[in-house]
Amino acid sequence: MYPPRTADMQEFREYLTRRRITSPTAVDFYLLWVRQCLRFRGKRPNDEIEQEDLDRFLKHQSRMRETWQVDQARHAIEIYRFWKNRATGRKSSLRKNGRTQWRAVIDEMHNMMRLRQLSLRTEQAYFSWVKRFYRHLKHKAPKTVDSTDVKHFMTYLAVERNVSAATQNQAFNAILFLFRHVLEKDIENIGEAIRARKKRRLPVVLTRDEVYQLFAQLSGTKLLMAKIIYGGGLRLQECLKLRVKDLDFDRNTIVVKSGKGDKDRETVMPQSIRIPIEAHLKSIRRLFDEDRKCNIAGVKLPGALERKLRKSGKEWGWFWVFPAKTLSMDPDAKVIRRHLVHSSGIQKKIKSAAQQAGIVKRVTVHTLRHSFATHLVEKGCDIRTVQELLGHNDLRTTMVYTHVASKNRLGIASPLD
Repeated sequence: MYPPRTADMQEFREYLTRRRITSPTAVDFYLLWVRQCLRFRGKRPNDEIEQEDLDRFLKHQSRMRETWQVDQARHAIEIYRFWKNRATGRKSSLRKNGRTQWRAVIDEMHNMMRLRQLSLRTEQAYFSWVKRFYRHLKHKAPKTVDSTDVKHFMTYLAVERNVSAATQNQAFNAILFLFRHVLEKDIENIGEAIRARKKRRLPVVLTRDEVYQLFAQLSGTKLLMAKIIYGGGLRLQECLKLRVKDLDFDRNTIVVKSGKGDKDRETVMPQSIRIPIEAHLKSIRRLFDEDRKCNIAGVKLPGALERKLRKSGKEWGWFWVFPAKTLSMDPDAKVIRRHLVHSSGIQKKIKSAAQQAGIVKRVTVHTLRHSFATHLVEKGCDIRTVQELLGHNDLRTTMVYTHVASKNRLGIASPLD
C-alpha cells in the first residue's frame, strides 16, 4: 500500500479551494476518497488512477455506502484524474503557438464542463462565447489574457453590439468559467466595464381565443405538443425530452425531469388531451417494437444512468414520447440510435400557424408557456402554485404575469370604462 504524497494532496486541496470546484466543507471528503481509492488499488503516489481502478473502487464502495456518497467519490476521483493529467501536460501545451494553445484550452474546458455536469445547452452557449472572446482578442495567446481583456470585451458587447443585460451576463459567466477552471486566473476590476442596462420587458401573451385559433391551424403530433406545452406550462426542451414513464395517467400529472437548473417538478396533464396522448403512445409503440426487432441501440439515458442502467434504454418506459422518425448517430457513444424529434419542426409550425390564424403578435413556442401562467393568474390561481408549476426559483420571475393579466390583482378598471 502506498498512500499519495502529502505534497500532491496539498496541491490538489489548493486546486479545489482556489477554483471553487466544490464547497469548502466537502474538500476534505474529496481528498479522503482519492486516498481510499489509491490504497484500495495498491497504487504508488505517482501512479495514475485508470478507469478500471475507478470502476472497481466504486463497485466496492456501493456495497456499503449510500448512493450520494458513491456519486461524491466518483466526482472527486474524476476531478483528481483531470487535475493530474492537466498538470503533466500543461507545460508542453503552453510552448505551442497561440492557435494550438487555444485548442488545448477548449479541450480542457470541455472536460471540466463534463465533470461539473453542465447541460449540453450550457456547454454550447459557453463555447460560443469563448470563441467570440478569442476572435475579439485577435488570437492572443491564452496565457497572456488578463482582466483588462475581459473588461474591454464586456464594454464592446454593451457599446458596439448593444446586447441585452441577460446576454452580457451569459457572456461573462462563460468567460468567468474559462478563467476560473481552465486558465486559473481571477477577474479583477470587472466593475469598471460598461454594463448593459437591464430593461423591463413584459412577455407576449395570447388570449384564450387566440390560443384556440392557433390550435385550429395545427394537427397531428405538432398539435399534441402545443397542447402539452400550453396545458402544463412546459418549456420546449422539457416537452421534447418527455419519456413515456413521465406521463402519470392515474394522477393526471406530467413529471418534468432535469428541467432548467437540473430540477425535477410536477405539472398538470390536461384531461382533454388524455385520449390523444394514449393514441399517440400506441403509434410510437410500433416504432419502439420495430427498433427492438432490429436490435437498435436503446435511447440515450441521462448522466451516469447511461453506464449504470445500460439495458434500460431498450425499455418502453424510457422511450421518447416524441421520437425522431429516423435513426441517427450518437456523437458521444458512436452508435446508431433513435433520438428525440428536433426542435425546429415545432418552432416553424407554431410560427406559420400564428400567421395563418391572423395573429399579429410575435408568437413562439415559449408564448404558450407565458399564456399558461397568465391564464392561471387571471383565474385567481395562487401565485406560489404557479411558481411551482413553472419551476421558477424566484417568485419575482413569476410575478411578471400579474402585470399582463387582463385584470390586475387590485381589480382596477380604466376611467374610460
